[in-house]
Amino acid sequence: MPFTLPPLPYSTSALAAQGMCQETLELHHGKHHNAYVTALNGLVESKGLAGKSLETIVAEAGKAGADGLPVLNQAGQHWNHALFWQVMSPKGGGDKLPGNLASKIDSDLGGLQAFKDAFKQAGVSQFGSGWAWLIIGSDGKLKVTKTPNGANPISTGEGTPILGCDVWEHAYYLDFRNVRPNYLENFLNKLVDWEVVGGLLDKGGLTTGQTA
Repeated sequence: MPFTLPPLPYSTSALAAQGMCQETLELHHGKHHNAYVTALNGLVESKGLAGKSLETIVAEAGKAGADGLPVLNQAGQHWNHALFWQVMSPKGGGDKLPGNLASKIDSDLGGLQAFKDAFKQAGVSQFGSGWAWLIIGSDGKLKVTKTPNGANPISTGEGTPILGCDVWEHAYYLDFRNVRPNYLENFLNKLVDWEVVGGLLDKGGLTTGQTA
């Protein structure tokens, strides 16, 4: 079956009070994400992707280096956005994390504020387009990292993301203009649904269930 654009888990106006306006969501989800899905479906036959899961496609494209970029640019962005929409909520934000997540952040990253500082720095220091991540590393510990363009920690082999923030300009320009640090701070303090992130930690990451 062809890949499909997942519906938002909230309305396009639901995050406006938390700093992500309706126009941003309409353009980002309905135009940008949809374009990645459409382009990926156009590559399925020519790139021999039929029958493979989205996660497998992303991992294999990452290992293929420059030859894998045409696929990674689309498959990576499809996966990245599928996670991005899920980890935000109209009820997001705050500093009350589920116990499992709070304990791991304390033990692996030195506490919530240290994590937020590291995550914000990862997003700010990603030159040009890309993503900031909280991942379960190969050693089972939480780590903060970043990737350029459509890559993600699955494609790089670093680990499995449980939180991702899009730092392409289309993600924040209408709401924050060119001030990426403010966007990242707002994302962490007002948009992240920590219950969802804690659930992803328990499950070992996101599986989209989509197959070419």
